[in-house]
Amino acid sequence: MTASALTRPGERDRLTVKIAQIDWRFVLLLCAVAGVGSLMLYSVAKGSWEPWAGNHLIRFGVCLGMMLVLSMVSLRIWFGLAYPLYFLALFLLICVELFGYTAMGATRWLDLGVTRIQPSEIMKIGLVLALARYYHGATAQEARFHWKLIFPVMIIAAPFLLVAHQPDLGSAMLIGLTGAAIMFVAGLSWKLIAATAIPTMVAIPFYVTFGMHDYQRNRVLTFLRPESDPSGTGYHIMQSKIALGSGGLLGKGYGLGSQSQLEFLPEKHTDFIFAAVSEEFGFVGSFTVLLCYAAIILIALRIASLSHSHFGRLASAGMTATFALYVLINGAMVMGLAPVVGVPMPLLSYGGTVMLTVMIGFGLVMATRVHRYAELPKGHGLI
Repeated sequence: MTASALTRPGERDRLTVKIAQIDWRFVLLLCAVAGVGSLMLYSVAKGSWEPWAGNHLIRFGVCLGMMLVLSMVSLRIWFGLAYPLYFLALFLLICVELFGYTAMGATRWLDLGVTRIQPSEIMKIGLVLALARYYHGATAQEARFHWKLIFPVMIIAAPFLLVAHQPDLGSAMLIGLTGAAIMFVAGLSWKLIAATAIPTMVAIPFYVTFGMHDYQRNRVLTFLRPESDPSGTGYHIMQSKIALGSGGLLGKGYGLGSQSQLEFLPEKHTDFIFAAVSEEFGFVGSFTVLLCYAAIILIALRIASLSHSHFGRLASAGMTATFALYVLINGAMVMGLAPVVGVPMPLLSYGGTVMLTVMIGFGLVMATRVHRYAELPKGHGLI
C-alpha cells in the first residue's frame, strides 16, 4: 500500500489497511519479553506452570488481543475520552481516600465486591491523555513559559498528591515523572526546568525526614546503607545484588539459580524477577532483555514522531515514558541504585494490573501509528 493511497480517507478506513499498518516488529518484541517472563516464572516456581507462569501467558494473550483491538480505535475517540477518563480516575482516587480498601498498611484499592480496582493505574493512562489533549491546543509560547502552565501542573499535582498519600510512592513517582516528561517534550523552557529542579532537590531531604511514613524512610536509609541491616531492612537489596553478581557472564543455567530456587531472593516473581534473570542467564541474558526493552521504547518513540497530530505525538510519547520509567526504576531498584518502591518490571514480572496498563498504553501507541493521518479538533477545552 503506497503512502499516497493511505492519504485517501476511504482507503485508511478499511480494516485490512489498518491491520497492515500495525508494526509487527513491535508486537514480536512484546511477545518476546512476555515469553521470557513466563519462562522465568516457570523456573522460579521450580518447574511448575502454577501459580504464575500459566496465568502470565493467559493474561498476556488477552491483553495483546485487547491492544490490537484498541489500535483500530480512531484517535478522535481517544481525544474525546481524554478529559472524561482523567476526571473519572481522579474521582476514583478521591473515593479511595474516603472509603478505600486497606491492605499491607496502604489504602490503594476500591472494593467493588466482585473485584478490587486500583485507580492509580487508570490515572496513569488518564493523565497522559489529559496532558496530550491540553497541549494539543496550546501555543508554543504557552507550552514553553506562560501563566497557563498552571493547568498542566494542576493536572499532574492532584493525582500525585492523592496517590502519595495512600501511600504508594512508586506510582506517585511514575505519575509525577511521566507528567514532567510530557511537559518537557511539549517544549517546556529550560530556564523553568532549572528553576524548578533546584528547589525540588533542596526539598527532598526535608520530605524524607518529615513527609514520609516510617517504612518509606527506612527504605531510603536502607538504600543508602543496605549493609547496616543485611538480615532486616537491607535483606531485599543485598540478596538481589548477590543474585545479580553470582550470574557472571553467562549465568548458572536455566532453573539453576540458587538465590531464587532456594528462596533467598524475595519477591522473585514480581519486583526482583530481573535479578533471577541475571542469576540464571548472566550478563549476556540480562543485557539481551534490556536490549529488547530499548528496542520497544525506540520503536514507540519513532511511532510518536510520525504522527501528524500533536495529540498523537504527545500521547504516544507519554505512554512510552511510563513504560520506560517502569523499566528504569525497577532496574535501578534491583541493582541497588534506587530505593525499593514496589515498581515491577513490565511484562516480565507477574501481575495483571501493570500488564493491563502497559498494553492499553501500547494500544494507544499503535492507534497513533494506524491513524497517524487523523485530523483532530482544534483547542483543548480549557481557558
